[in-house]
Amino acid sequence: MSSLADQKCAPCEGGTQPMTGQTVTERMQQLSDHWQNADDDKIVGTFKFKNYYETQAFVNAVAYIAHREDHHPDITFGYNSCRIELTTHAIGGLSDNDFISAAKIDRLLD
Repeated sequence: MSSLADQKCAPCEGGTQPMTGQTVTERMQQLSDHWQNADDDKIVGTFKFKNYYETQAFVNAVAYIAHREDHHPDITFGYNSCRIELTTHAIGGLSDNDFISAAKIDRLLD
């Protein structure tokens, strides 16, 4: 099986069931320590940088990933930190798309 970062997000229609707790736990193990599970309906990544320039470059790269994958996180950032929330709004919880996006974001830090 390919890694999450090598997969492509797929359109997620309403009526699809969100991931269960056990599946979420398994997927979380494939992500970096930057990510935390928030009540099984979203994952939250927190990232620290040296300065605003590095933070902004990271945010721009995340925005590019979101555009390419057509899966859009909530992003907040400041001088040297960034917080990213991923959830699949169409199903009211987590889908593979959230974990694929998080893995692609992790890859930026390699």
